[in-house]
Amino acid sequence: MKKEDKSAVIKQLESTIQSYAHFYLTDIGGLNAEETSKLRRTCYKQDVKLLVVKNTLLRKALENTGTDFSELFGSLKGETSLMLSNNGNAPAKLIKEFSKASKTKKPLLKAAYVEESFYIGENQLETLISIKSKNELIGEIIGLLQSPAKNVVSALQSGGTTIHGVLKTLSER
Repeated sequence: MKKEDKSAVIKQLESTIQSYAHFYLTDIGGLNAEETSKLRRTCYKQDVKLLVVKNTLLRKALENTGTDFSELFGSLKGETSLMLSNNGNAPAKLIKEFSKASKTKKPLLKAAYVEESFYIGENQLETLISIKSKNELIGEIIGLLQSPAKNVVSALQSGGTTIHGVLKTLSER
């Protein structure tokens, strides 16, 4: 590959990485053509972009983004594919489900950058699956904040009918 081609690929990778909020480094080596095609279709359906990349080009692209991704550089060994998503836990769920059905038990998680944190190693998969997105957390907080207000309003409404019933009974006597 010529130097100009490499720099073009690095620029493309850099812009792709910056356009997504989260990414996973995985190993899909050993999947046959049929399984690879099935994985690509699954990724497409779940809005996850799958790219097979050279480690050196990915490393240079990560260095050029302006963010310190040096913790991930140790994971750039062997065959590497990049899963990009704007939903933090979607690739983790996809990896778990697909590797269960695969004969080779792949894809394997090497590392991930999710919610501005680094997760290194296959043992982090369950943690990544349980991560909630910023919008999900905001929704839960709003629900928790609304709960006491709803209880007060319902108590006042039921109390109003109770008082009305007592007054009506007293007036009839």
